[in-house]
Amino acid sequence: MTIAPDKLTALVAAALGQDASRAIADLVVPTDIPDSGPDTVTRAEFALAMTVALHWGLLARVPTAAAYAVDCRAAGRPIMLDHGALRTVVLPDGAATGAIPAGAAAFARILQPLGYSRADIYPLDRLRMTGFAWCHDDFPDSIAQFFVSELHVDRFDADFAAAATRIFATTRDALDDSANAALAAFAAQGQVSLAQALAAMPAIVAAFDRHHDVPFVRDYETLKGSSAEAAWIATEGNAFNHGTDRVTDVEAVADAQRAAGRAMKDRVEVSGSGRVRQTAYRADWVERPFVDDNGTQVTLTVPGSFYEFIDRAVDPVSGRLDLKFDSSNAQGIFKMTASLDA
Repeated sequence: MTIAPDKLTALVAAALGQDASRAIADLVVPTDIPDSGPDTVTRAEFALAMTVALHWGLLARVPTAAAYAVDCRAAGRPIMLDHGALRTVVLPDGAATGAIPAGAAAFARILQPLGYSRADIYPLDRLRMTGFAWCHDDFPDSIAQFFVSELHVDRFDADFAAAATRIFATTRDALDDSANAALAAFAAQGQVSLAQALAAMPAIVAAFDRHHDVPFVRDYETLKGSSAEAAWIATEGNAFNHGTDRVTDVEAVADAQRAAGRAMKDRVEVSGSGRVRQTAYRADWVERPFVDDNGTQVTLTVPGSFYEFIDRAVDPVSGRLDLKFDSSNAQGIFKMTASLDA
């Protein structure tokens, strides 16, 4: 028996409240994740609920993605969440990013206890970043992957490093005692009580957000001058940079979205193997707070998050769906949050 609907709803509701049922209905719910009983939550069950909540949060921040979800609902086709992506920062000398570990380690402490393993490393050298794919050990085809990237501040100049440190060294840790206790229990036993899972879910979902101080305009502009990706992290933090619908024909989806008047990437990115094809909307623009040189809070319009589409073919060697990513594809997709067309 697959995960009980009332349990999944309760877990998602711990983070989303009354929106839980709608968030679940938007997505394909895997049928191969067994229910562990009314009083227990396995790492796979928790991971599934967490990804549902994070996807809903992305829709709330990205109007174009929300409009796509409305289309999918009207067509009776739930979204197959392939992966979510987030960006992190590594300050010089491997310093902690405020109160959280440097770079991807801040999310490894969440993903590993929930059954994810780092599957691959992807150099993103043009962006002075590195990407890490995290795939679920128990249900790799069914539970969404995470693509966690690190921006290497030590690959930029001293002014950039100083601005980055002023912004990101203020990061606070969203994980509270209940979240840390649950993650430790997942790591040791692979499951926790339902009560413990419900208590931990809000803080764990909240970790995927911005938790550093409002940046100064001058520091933001310094980052933006060398890295659109660093500037994006300055305003959006560790929120989902994008979510991804796994579709059967990415070209057909792209054509349909252009016909609907939505701003799309100019071309489809194709992996070196030819088996993974990706495209995306251009990022929606959002208003974010900043502090000017007089200490006054001001609002600027900046690139926010976006939504992606991917199709995957079967790997003829393994006979399984090719779940890998591609460095060239990723760098092309990352341009969707740049201020200029890519």
